[in-house]
Order: sequence, then structure tokens, then C-alpha cells
Amino acid sequence: MLKMSEYSYIAGMLSVALSIAFYVIAYASVRVASRRTAVAGGAATMDGGTTMQVVAGPSIFASYGTLVAWLAFIFLVASMTFRAIVTGHGPFSNMYEFSIAFATGVIGVYLFFERKYHQQILGLIVLPIALLMLLYAWTIPATADPLVPALQNNLLLSVHVAVAIVAYGTFAVSFAAAVLYLLQAYGVPRLPKAELLDEIGYRAVVIGFPFMTLVIVLGAVWANVAWGRYWGWDPKETASLVTWLIYGAYLHARVVRGWRGNRAAWLLVIGFGATLFTYFGNLFFGGLHSYSGLG
Repeated sequence: MLKMSEYSYIAGMLSVALSIAFYVIAYASVRVASRRTAVAGGAATMDGGTTMQVVAGPSIFASYGTLVAWLAFIFLVASMTFRAIVTGHGPFSNMYEFSIAFATGVIGVYLFFERKYHQQILGLIVLPIALLMLLYAWTIPATADPLVPALQNNLLLSVHVAVAIVAYGTFAVSFAAAVLYLLQAYGVPRLPKAELLDEIGYRAVVIGFPFMTLVIVLGAVWANVAWGRYWGWDPKETASLVTWLIYGAYLHARVVRGWRGNRAAWLLVIGFGATLFTYFGNLFFGGLHSYSGLG
């Protein structure tokens, strides 16, 4: 079963890379077609005194990219399922397992938003994040060791990390929308409308923020079970709280203060930076959360 998990993980990683390639080709082909049509439109205007309106639809390669992204998601879910069968617990106990779970959550949330808003260009930002997580997993031990004492609560392990995966996935999508918004502000062509990108970033955080709240609440409950206290200002606990506060500040600024545009986009970029800092904290924070499985 561990071999099946590994093969599924590799298939998922290769599928993500192929999906990114399809999206890159799609975006490039649309830009080339748009330039050619614009040139033809200019010629028609000069010859006949009429203007040609250019409407560039999505390339067929974008549809291939989405299809392969779904395959990647299925492969990665299968990888985690095979590993859970072998270990007898949710595949979230070390950095190898959580990196695959993180990537799976990012892809799953992206596919949800792609289906809702039909903006496949988000994949150009979101899927490389998932691929980097999978490549990182490739570099670290994949051993299926017994759970350390603090993790020996299968229910809390599975639920706590599952809600974190959803939160991180939505924050990745909001980050992608913010990056595209900022790129548009600097004149990058063929991007969705600024208002739509702002809306996607906001809706992603509206979904993710309650899940991040659950991450902290469930973590406190688990901390009381494992260590006899709900909160101890452990470095990773503090980093999670800071991340939560950043996204809370974003929602407050947008809803109450009416923030839009670059300021809101930069808050989303900072928030995702804090998310990654919290995630990789196992490697350098120390404290009670230093059980990454990396020695």
C-alpha cells in the first residue's frame, strides 16, 4: 500500500506540472491570437472605416489544464488514502504527509473556485504553489513512523489538519487573485477584470477565515488534551494567531472600512506569507510543535 501511495503521489505531481504547462500554453496562445486579431482589426479600420471588436475566448489548452488538474487531485487523494490505510490514522503526522495534504487542499479549493468563476488563469498562480509543496515533499523522508504521544488522537489529528488544509487552500486562491490584481495594476494584459479578482480574493477569505478560526479552536482543545493547557504562546500557536489576525484585519478593512484595490491585495499577499511562515514553522520554531519528522 505504501508503494501505491508513492506511485499515486508521483502521478499527482506530474499531473500538476502538466496542468501548469497546459495553462501556460493557453494563456500564451490567447495573447498571440489577440495580437493578431488586433492587427487585423487595425488594418480593417484603415481600409474600410470600421472597427473590429476582439473577444478572445479561452484556449482549448485551458480545458485540458483543468481536466489534468482534476486528475492530479484524484491521484493525491488516492495517495493519502493508501497511506491512511497503512498507518491507521489520517496522513497528517509529519511534513511529508502534510505537504501532500497541503497541495491537495490547494488544488481542491482552486478547482472549486475555477468551477464557480470560470477563471482558469488563477491556475497559473495557484498550481505552482501546489507543485512546490509536492516537490518539497519529494526531498524529505516519507517513512510511516508511529505517532508521537502528542499526536495520538486520531479524531483531533484528522479534523484539526483537515480544516487547516481548507483554510490554507482558500488563502492560496486569495493570494493568486491578489497577485493577478497587482499585475493588472502594472499593465499586464489579458487578465480578468479588477473587480472580479477583488471579489474572488474576498470570497476565498470569507470561506477560509472560519476554517482558520476552527484550526485555532481545535488546536487549543487538543493542546489541553495533550499538554494540559489550552494556550501556552508556543511559537507555532502564536504564528497561527498572527495569521488569523491578518485575515481578520483584511475582512474588517474591506467590510467596515471599504478597502478595495492595491491595499486589500497587499494584505492578502502578506496574509499568505504569514500562512507559509506558520506552515514551515515546524522546521525552525522549536517548542511543543517540533514534530516534523525531519529529525
